[in-house]
Amino acid sequence: MITDPFFYAVAIPAVLITAISKGGFGGGLGLIAVPMMALVIAPQQAAAIQLPILCLMDIVGIWKFKGSVNRSLLLQLLPAAGIGIVLGALTFKYLTADHIRIIVGGISLLFALNFWFKSQNRPAKKPNKVAGSLWGALAGFTSFGIHAGGAPLNAYLLPLRLPRAEYAGTTIIFFTAINFTKLVPYTMLGQFTAETLKTSLALAVLAPIGVLMGVAIHKRIDDVWFYKVCYSFLLLMGIKLLYDAFT
Repeated sequence: MITDPFFYAVAIPAVLITAISKGGFGGGLGLIAVPMMALVIAPQQAAAIQLPILCLMDIVGIWKFKGSVNRSLLLQLLPAAGIGIVLGALTFKYLTADHIRIIVGGISLLFALNFWFKSQNRPAKKPNKVAGSLWGALAGFTSFGIHAGGAPLNAYLLPLRLPRAEYAGTTIIFFTAINFTKLVPYTMLGQFTAETLKTSLALAVLAPIGVLMGVAIHKRIDDVWFYKVCYSFLLLMGIKLLYDAFT
């Protein structure tokens, strides 16, 4: 089990932010956890610690969230995500810690800048099978290595302007399916060690707390400022990770 106090100073808010996002508030910001943890430990280790906690969050999210689900979108996205997970597993051994820092840092910067500079008044798009498959595969691939599937998934779902409850319910089911699927290749690749599992267990108590917080504030608080603060941190973390990777 990791005992460094600085790790927990970073990991505790990272897990809470992810759990609140899983509860339907500030959707998709689970991608912030691995970049935060990767500031103090290797990205691969951060991903291994996070995965069992994500699965626990998914169980709590399904139990508490009573929103609707868009089944046609899930049928577009999930098979493609499965392909992305397979590709992630096959290429995993070829990626070093710095490669993953570049991927995490690049995704963090891309989606932070997109948040700050995109137009908020674009008309809603219609679902597209080709686009859904491409974004679903990318979500599966990035979710496998760094649990950043929320970024490409949001790139497809948010422009559709789904009803808020339908968006939250669809993302909860999507990530529950792919996170439990990832347990198999993570085990086969030896990602889970006694140290990572004990650390996951120590942090697991935060999962239901954060998800229940997210559910409670889902319809009560405007998430504009939550997005602004989190994406500001995401921008800074992306810059830091890229700096570490190239220096």
